[in-house]
This record gives sequence, structure tokens and C-alpha cells, in this order.
Amino acid sequence: MDKIEMRHNLRSRLFALPQSQRRAESKQASQNLIDTDEYKKASAIMIFLSLPHEIDTTAVILDAWQQGKTISVPKVSWEQRHMIPVEITSLETGFSEERGGFKNPTTGVPMPQEDIDLVITPGLAYDAKGNRLGRAGGYYDRFFASKLLRAKKCGFCFSQQVVDSVPVDESDECVDFIVTDAGVVVCQK
Repeated sequence: MDKIEMRHNLRSRLFALPQSQRRAESKQASQNLIDTDEYKKASAIMIFLSLPHEIDTTAVILDAWQQGKTISVPKVSWEQRHMIPVEITSLETGFSEERGGFKNPTTGVPMPQEDIDLVITPGLAYDAKGNRLGRAGGYYDRFFASKLLRAKKCGFCFSQQVVDSVPVDESDECVDFIVTDAGVVVCQK
């Protein structure tokens, strides 16, 4: 299966998930992530703001703030095809809603990549090697390729998004571990 076909199949599966299942699995996955050593040790976390059909990151963000952690989210420049981490202190204000429900920060201070301890990334699919099938823009792959980034990279998704094999090419960047509602997968590079 190629990337286009896999993206189509996985998007269809995600959109078909009942809201009650999405909530329950998001809650369990969030707790699994909060229980990891990587999360506990991180003082600065970059995390995505969930699209309506994705695993919900709200509980992780709220817990991080309660623990005194700094949270940044991607600010995407569609024209320049890149993203920068921007610190946020609220989930209620300071965002524009863009393509497909994507929340892009309109305020906030950029966070230097070298200050980030953990990046929690979205993906449509992951495999046990840490290969990631993203949304097709290459934003995270370019971000992960930066020499300044020293952070651990975590894929965060529903367990049904972990597949046997993700098609890859030379520009694709791997994650170090994957957290789902079923548990944690340490990737075998």
C-alpha cells in the first residue's frame, strides 16, 4: 500500500470512530503518556492541538500546566511550508481556525528548538520502527531534521493507527516511541 492509499484508509477509519470511543481511548492514551519517564522528566513540551478526528491532547496539556511544564504548539506558515514552536498559556484564546479545523496560534512567544525536551507529534500511522505517516505536508519531518532539536520524539495516536509497516522515503524522520490507549511502544530503529 502506498502513502496516498494508506492516508485515505486511515482517515476513513478515524472519521468513523464513535465519539464515545474517541473520548475513552484519548483519556487512556493521555494517562499512558503522562506515566512515561520522558513526559515526567520534560520541562518544555511541544504538542499538537488535535483536529476533531484525532486523539485528544487536551488532558495532556492541562496536566503539563498543572505540573509547571512549558507548553508550545506548532505555528504553521503555509506559504513558507514550515512550522515553529510557540508557547501557549491558554486553550481558549489566541488561535485562528484554519484548514480542516487546524488551530494556528496568533499570539505567543517562539520557543527555541534546543529548549524542547519532548515533542508529541500527530500522525495517521506509525510502525514499531518509529516510521510515521503524517498528513502529507512534511512539516514535522523538516522540523525533526533540525540539528538544534535534541528532544525525544513521541508519536501519539489511537492503537488502531499502529500498523505493521509504514511506507517511507529518505526525507521521512522517525519517532523514538509511540503512546496509544493500549500502551507504549519503544521504537526499534
